[in-house]
Amino acid sequence: MTSPSNLPEPTAEIVAVQDDLVTIAPTGDTPLVKNEVIYIIPHGPEREGGRREYLKAEVLRVRGPAAEAQVFESTSGVRIGDKVIQTGEMLSVALGPGLLSGVFDGLQNPLAEIAAQHGFFLPRGVLVNPLDTVRKWAFTPKAKAGDILKAGDVIGTVPEGRFEHRIMVPFAMPGEVTVDRIREGSFSIEEVVATVRDGRGQTHDLGLIQRWPVRRPIPEPLVSLGQVERLYPSEPLITTIRLIDTFFPIARGGMGCIPGPFGAGKTVLQSLISRFSAVDIVIVVACGERAGEVVETITEFPSQPDPSGQGTLMDRTVIICNTSSMPVAAREASIYTGITLGEYYRQMGYDVLLIADSTSRWAQAMRETSGRLEEIPGEEAFPAYLDSAVKGIYERAGVIRLADGSLGSLTMIGTVSPAGGNFEEPVTQATLGTVKAFLGLSYDRAYKRFYPAVDPLLSWSRYHPQLAEWYRDHIDAGWAGRVEEMVGLLRRGDEIARMMQVTGEEGVSIDDFVTQQKALFLDMVYLQQDAFDDVDASAPLKRQQETFDIVMLVAKRDFEFGDKTAARDFFTRLTGMFKNLNYAAEGSQERSDLRTQLLAAIDAAPQRYQAAAE
Repeated sequence: MTSPSNLPEPTAEIVAVQDDLVTIAPTGDTPLVKNEVIYIIPHGPEREGGRREYLKAEVLRVRGPAAEAQVFESTSGVRIGDKVIQTGEMLSVALGPGLLSGVFDGLQNPLAEIAAQHGFFLPRGVLVNPLDTVRKWAFTPKAKAGDILKAGDVIGTVPEGRFEHRIMVPFAMPGEVTVDRIREGSFSIEEVVATVRDGRGQTHDLGLIQRWPVRRPIPEPLVSLGQVERLYPSEPLITTIRLIDTFFPIARGGMGCIPGPFGAGKTVLQSLISRFSAVDIVIVVACGERAGEVVETITEFPSQPDPSGQGTLMDRTVIICNTSSMPVAAREASIYTGITLGEYYRQMGYDVLLIADSTSRWAQAMRETSGRLEEIPGEEAFPAYLDSAVKGIYERAGVIRLADGSLGSLTMIGTVSPAGGNFEEPVTQATLGTVKAFLGLSYDRAYKRFYPAVDPLLSWSRYHPQLAEWYRDHIDAGWAGRVEEMVGLLRRGDEIARMMQVTGEEGVSIDDFVTQQKALFLDMVYLQQDAFDDVDASAPLKRQQETFDIVMLVAKRDFEFGDKTAARDFFTRLTGMFKNLNYAAEGSQERSDLRTQLLAAIDAAPQRYQAAAE
């Protein structure tokens, strides 16, 4: 754990300062290493009688004996000659019990702990342990003396709320190790619970925590040891949002993005996904967004019940909070921190959902740093390696099979905030080339109060083929075809609506007008969902299927109306009845009555002889 008492002596010094980018040179024989974490010690506060500050930074580029590093905090007062401590470690996070319900910044500093010590205006250069070092955890061994283990194998468990937190052999441990001794009881995270011996005879003390570099995927060394097998995502992540689950599914362990202009409802949509999705753990990364949005999450989640019926939403959530008011350099690290925590819980066999809001701010932080390093810019001054960086974070999602045969998944959904809603800008394009589900938000739909404002004609999901077998087994064999048929109805309805904007209703036939009304009906009662209604905010898959069947019945019915006014009045009345059905609680008498009335209204509508005969 990092504290002033166990940091080494300074071995370098500042030779140049440019905003949050500093150039350092060694004062001894210790070489500078790329991606090494360093601490800068400004002498100004000490001269004025204040506490010593330790400004965390990361080496970005080494040039001969000197190196350039980005500082994660304000460099105000940093001057040439200030001493630098080299840690010899990469930017890492602490992995152990106590992460759940935590609120951290992008460097895993516990914000609540810092606020308790220093007030809500957080000072810079403070070293605080990310996890509670005093709290005791009840450790139950799962291994015994003499057992032969590998990296990632479970040595024991501790209860973390309602979850079983697995304590594992450090992921960086090479080869096989033999358990010399292991203890049962209550321990703090820094106490030794087991001792193992490697193939060279060296002993290693194991505690409840381990550290891991955030830029390196956890499964990387485990795959080579045969401890982990990456699998193809084969089932959907059930979000209980009709538009997503039915039309644009995201696979469990898959990748999705939600781009859209300001005010289109990204925050509410991602909040619904994080609240109601069928996952075990949720990691929320607030990367450069407004602080008010994060405050809402922090204040609401502790009081809202978990859909599983066990505890609150906060009990299964970790929040990485690096808002627009925090240092830009730490913004770039925050997503890596969140992904690493997600991989850690996936390694325990849990289904993890990571929400990153927003990757645009993360990319802008990279652009700022790249500009100060005077790297050759790409489109719109973003770094030339933007595309590979975006792929690098999303590709850490996935499904894995652990050594004991259990499965774990990490699903990543990132929001993108393109300026002016321009989906052609570099960050959106790089993201679209990586993810397999695209939920494009439309300002026009948001202006009409059509929420969620996902444009069904713009959005897509490439998961349909690999999820077809799951839908065939759990719903029915014709599900995919019926969904495709409804997408076709939406497209045809949009074409007719555009024609009507030019010619008026008089310029289209009665049949085309009815088709347009059917498409509007589908949009109003199925694609739209009330996030502020206790019932309609979350629609389980079975309820979605029942609702979709009724919508499909209306869409396929060959109605025959005397004029367009009669058609409009019928669909308006039907829409009102259907919305009441959406608001009715599952299993209630009200819902049963509304369903009966709705079907009766559909049957009573005039229809052509051929459809009636069928």
